[in-house]
Amino acid sequence: MELFVFVCAAVMVIVGAVGVVVRGNPVHAALSLVLTLFGIAVLFVAQHAEFLAAVQVIVYAGAIVVLFLFVVMLLGVDRAEDLRTDSLTGQRPLAVVVGLGLLGVLVAAIVSGTDAVITRGAGINGATIDTADANIVQLARSVFADYVVAFEVTSVLLVVAVVGTVLLSRRRATDVRPVSGRPS
Repeated sequence: MELFVFVCAAVMVIVGAVGVVVRGNPVHAALSLVLTLFGIAVLFVAQHAEFLAAVQVIVYAGAIVVLFLFVVMLLGVDRAEDLRTDSLTGQRPLAVVVGLGLLGVLVAAIVSGTDAVITRGAGINGATIDTADANIVQLARSVFADYVVAFEVTSVLLVVAVVGTVLLSRRRATDVRPVSGRPS
């Protein structure tokens, strides 16, 4: 049964991830992202991390995807972009270099991770494993002690992204047309 759940969740994640990349419509891509996030939540439940599964559904599938859809609707999905005109001339080569760099880091992490010895419960306090809220205690320790700076930087980036989107979506005074159809 566990194998069946894993295979179904893995198929959900892969199909959703491919849908995010290949969909032309941004709304459909965001819905494919929801499918991916739900698949990951199922994988969390299979690993007995129910709190993380709930956070995955509530925070990511709920709030973050709604934020993505809000930004997409704010910018307008009906406008067609001309890909031949490149407003940022070095953007595509830079994206290729960054993508190759990230791929190199991923391969290096996988290669170095295969040599590591994995032991069950390494680094976890044995007293907290037996309690009913062990996942929450460990997660809180990680979030509020080890990774607090990363979470704060991420929150600042999300706020800057929303403010930037609002500023980009504002119409200039020359773009506004009179409502009555008569020139003003």
